[in-house]
Amino acid sequence: MPYSQFDIEKVRVDFNITILEKVGIFTEVAEISYSNYLAETLRFNTSIALAINSEKSRSEMIIAPILLELKRLYPEKVSLFSGKDFTVDVEKGLNGFCDFLISDSPQQLVITSPVIAVVEAKNENIEAGLGQCMAEMIAAQIFNQRKGNPVTRILGSVTTGSSWKFMRLEGTTIEVDLNEYFVNQVGKILGILSLEL
Repeated sequence: MPYSQFDIEKVRVDFNITILEKVGIFTEVAEISYSNYLAETLRFNTSIALAINSEKSRSEMIIAPILLELKRLYPEKVSLFSGKDFTVDVEKGLNGFCDFLISDSPQQLVITSPVIAVVEAKNENIEAGLGQCMAEMIAAQIFNQRKGNPVTRILGSVTTGSSWKFMRLEGTTIEVDLNEYFVNQVGKILGILSLEL
């Protein structure tokens, strides 16, 4: 069963996860300075992506440039994977392709230490993507445990490109920030994405 088949309730029941909804978990996170290149790219791309209004346009023109900026900020620490097969446990349904995974490792050829899962919201429905993202976060946690990686928290985000919702997994608890963050807050988005790096 691919990750996209999970909803919040299935994640909660199948993996015995406690889900806590909180307002403003990440509001105090400091903004990070970003390159003029990203600022200009988003200034030019965002209106085009929103006018085209497809998942592909938002992914390529908004989401990917923001995640690539993370790679630019941490070139010796981060690897970025897009559309990569991340089969961790077929019996538990933790298999399929992830929209984006960020690893706490510079190795780009293989996924070695996933710490962030980013899911593109289908049909601009962030809530519908939460279960998929949670399943990918759990898969990352299991992957890291099996590899002996000392990762204690996994960050997740569901995004339309223009809006971002974040959550984090620690142990058997997923905290969901009920706030959404917007592309005009890209420094804040990068700050949140940097938390687990």
